[in-house]
Amino acid sequence: MITLNISNSMKDIIGDKGLSKVKIESLEKKLKKFFKEIKQRKWKELLFLDLPVQDITDVKKIASKIKKEAEYFLLLGIGGSALGPKAIFEALSPMHNFEKKPMVFIYDNVDPVIFNKIIKTIQMDKTFINVITKSGSTAETVASFMVLWEIMHKIIGNGTKEHFVITTDPEKGNLKKIAQKNKLTCLSIPPEIVGRYSVLSPVGILLTEIIGINSEEILKGALDIREKIMIEENIWKNPALLMSCILYIYATEYNKIINVIIPYSDRLKAFSEWFCQIWAESLGKQGKGFTPYPSVGVTDQHSQLQLWIDGPKDKIIIFVKIEEYEEDIKIPFVFEERQELNYLAGHTFSELIKAEEESTEVTLTKAGIPNLTIKIPKISAYYMGQLFMFFEIVTVLTGFLIGINPFNQPAVEECKKFIYSIMGKKEYKEKRKEIEYFRNRKKCWEI
Repeated sequence: MITLNISNSMKDIIGDKGLSKVKIESLEKKLKKFFKEIKQRKWKELLFLDLPVQDITDVKKIASKIKKEAEYFLLLGIGGSALGPKAIFEALSPMHNFEKKPMVFIYDNVDPVIFNKIIKTIQMDKTFINVITKSGSTAETVASFMVLWEIMHKIIGNGTKEHFVITTDPEKGNLKKIAQKNKLTCLSIPPEIVGRYSVLSPVGILLTEIIGINSEEILKGALDIREKIMIEENIWKNPALLMSCILYIYATEYNKIINVIIPYSDRLKAFSEWFCQIWAESLGKQGKGFTPYPSVGVTDQHSQLQLWIDGPKDKIIIFVKIEEYEEDIKIPFVFEERQELNYLAGHTFSELIKAEEESTEVTLTKAGIPNLTIKIPKISAYYMGQLFMFFEIVTVLTGFLIGINPFNQPAVEECKKFIYSIMGKKEYKEKRKEIEYFRNRKKCWEI
């Protein structure tokens, strides 16, 4: 089971800049109220809590067909439709495309250069494409889908439909209508599930199976951490309650509104990016919220640690520490004439990366910078499931504490309307006028 260590956020460890037990317990009554609402599923969007017990029979069948027939697998999505699958892919099958088939590409943008590079790399008649958008109208994803549909149709004609899997709302949306008309294979994102909470739905589960990972292990991990959290009401024994409480107090009373997440593995870099979306889009509302800051250890010690320690005191650091790296490399006894390097010889990479993590933690603590440590036994499907579920629950609890809805994203919707207007969608003519107004204002300051 993953664990949370809060020592380096407490007053008896880091001094006056730390929290007291009394301060944390002052929120216990408020937290228990929200905790009860979660347990009772007071919000329909809390359905993500039940994804660990979903039926994945259809997902496994589709994945099995793709694994047998495909040389390439291309996932189209953006935001939660891509970041979750990408986190799974990089964590559980690193360097996949150099070792395994089908080769996997996750495309979450509309950069024409990169898109063309992908098209030139894959063989279309040996490619299966998963188009993911819950609304069915996400401009970036739909545009990529339209291009690939035309290319595929020119190459294989009537067989085109066999090469697409559509993951969308089960009943409504443009993509669902297209899928029904063209008899495309469909997987459903439950209507109640918000995109950034969808990683444990078919959004992430299909890719998991395609890369040869048993998705039941991810779901089992998510279920086990969910059960641990939901059973325990004591704030000192419940890691989700405790973490949300600490982050809330530091933000609201100490102005530490930047949350740096730093996992000590390249394999979890994409997980940091997934965390950033769920944290920013869920909590940044009504002038409130937290700024997530994605990092990876050891790399970002050399690029960012100076700022964390000696810059503005507005950060709290969240370490993700791995106990076992599964593989290791021993540092040999070479260049023995260089005495200043000999201290490394005989040690291993895992020893070094653990020393790096602990040294960073101690340095921050000595400087009075609060930090938390989430420890996972190893990077596996089971523990990735735990990480996803844990952070989803922490996000919801933190949102309730700061008094916002952690499931909507009103500011994002405004931006989408401007996109539609620029690209010529008729229903958004008034938004086009606003665009023209701001374009004209920009001209006078261009040099």
